[in-house]
Amino acid sequence: MIRRALLSVSDKSGIEEFAKRLQKKGIEILSTGGTAKTLSAAGIQVTLVEDVTKFPECFSGRVKTMHPLLLGGVLFRRQDPSHVQEAEKLGITPIDLIVVNLYPFAETVAKKVSEQETIEQIDIGGPTLLRSAAKNCESVTVVSDPLDYERVLSEIETKGETTPELRKELAAKVFLHTAAYDSMITEWLSDGKNTGVILTNGVQLRYGENPHQWGNFFEIVSGFGMRFENESAKNPKPSTRASRAWKKLQGKDFSYLNILDADAAWTAVQEFEEPTAVFVKHANPSGIASRKKIEEAFQLAYDADRLSAFGVIIAINRECTLEIAQKIIDQKMFVEVIIAPSYAVAALEILTQKPNIRVIENQHLHPTECTQYRTSLGGMLLQNPDNRIITEKDLTVVTRKKPTPDQIRDLLFAWKVVKHAKSNAIVFAKDLISVGIGCGQTSRVDATYLAAKRAREAAKGAVMASDAFFPFSDAVEEAARHGISAIIQPGGSIRDAEVIAKADELRLAMVTTGVRAFRH
Repeated sequence: MIRRALLSVSDKSGIEEFAKRLQKKGIEILSTGGTAKTLSAAGIQVTLVEDVTKFPECFSGRVKTMHPLLLGGVLFRRQDPSHVQEAEKLGITPIDLIVVNLYPFAETVAKKVSEQETIEQIDIGGPTLLRSAAKNCESVTVVSDPLDYERVLSEIETKGETTPELRKELAAKVFLHTAAYDSMITEWLSDGKNTGVILTNGVQLRYGENPHQWGNFFEIVSGFGMRFENESAKNPKPSTRASRAWKKLQGKDFSYLNILDADAAWTAVQEFEEPTAVFVKHANPSGIASRKKIEEAFQLAYDADRLSAFGVIIAINRECTLEIAQKIIDQKMFVEVIIAPSYAVAALEILTQKPNIRVIENQHLHPTECTQYRTSLGGMLLQNPDNRIITEKDLTVVTRKKPTPDQIRDLLFAWKVVKHAKSNAIVFAKDLISVGIGCGQTSRVDATYLAAKRAREAAKGAVMASDAFFPFSDAVEEAARHGISAIIQPGGSIRDAEVIAKADELRLAMVTTGVRAFRH
């Protein structure tokens, strides 16, 4: 039975109602400082911890709960007769429920206050109480997240106590929480030289990259997850935990590659504000199109490369309508995954005709906010995502021939597409459709050849995007041979003058971005 609780929280949302309901069950409430004032002001009877310990809070509140009469009340084993006897001898009364959340360290760092002010937001007593209660979850319930208040109250109000299963689950959550908290502090104190990555909410996949490999998917909880702005100033940019904002509405279990491809498609489609559809195969776009109507964009993206769009992953940045779902059925598309922000009810009904299609709803519209992680050489690479947006004002015209407004529109579209194709990457585009994509090649001229081969006649009058500068003029010549009219590229090669001269000779318009867009 839960008879005694200790409440000490920084985030006070919901704490008054929580305490009132505990009090109605006859549970004694111990509390500290600001929490005690909040509860008392709400008419809740509170016992101050110093009245239990007979020792005052001291050192500006740095020491208040770390006392044997409190920690002992949390940690002694109720099932061990020697522990029970020792607790009685020492005058230690059991504490059955701990409700604690920690000082807002990340929020303090984000405010860029002084080092001393930040240090004061390193919680010591809170983690100690949480970890103590979690260690003794056999008997003690521990709550570190206000979102769990209702679950705990529900069990207390119906049973007078919590179940072992809930206590164990909440204990695991505590150790995850304190580990992530310590990781943030470590990263801040070391000026970003040390950080931690914690994997949570694991799901076993159908298999890994190949059927003979196992695979799992986890969410990431880390420190700030981003580098410091400079090595001398402690100004990290706290990043939001990568919460699973997406959910599967139907379909088979995921494989490792399904998730990689779904991420590639979703990240690509978020580049575009206008209604856009992205078709992805093996983490590369096979077709991308933008139109005023999402249904038209969907069809044009599919038509851009039907051969590759077999076992395809599709992402759209508008609701999946009945018309789109009907297109998938009527055109007998082999779709592995479709991902959209929402689905019309009628669309979902239609898609049940293809029960193996993994239908994902994703409300998290900005994947470019998430820090990117990759294991390599036994370590971990981290980087912020390539979320640089290139607009017309960023372009520099380097050839005598200037691009037309329509060409500039298509050049900017092609640049957004080439950012999401594996390097070396070349994209041909016309009328906001990717008509040919060459990617993952060891030479830029080969990538250009492949883009042209896929585009065929559609290359005539199209524009071309290159994800990096041209080391030689051969790719420009290859593009012109197939009818390309304008080119967008970063510039910066030692042979820029030669490349630009070749574009002038071939009567092409060329603009540079000054920004590279490699994707490996």
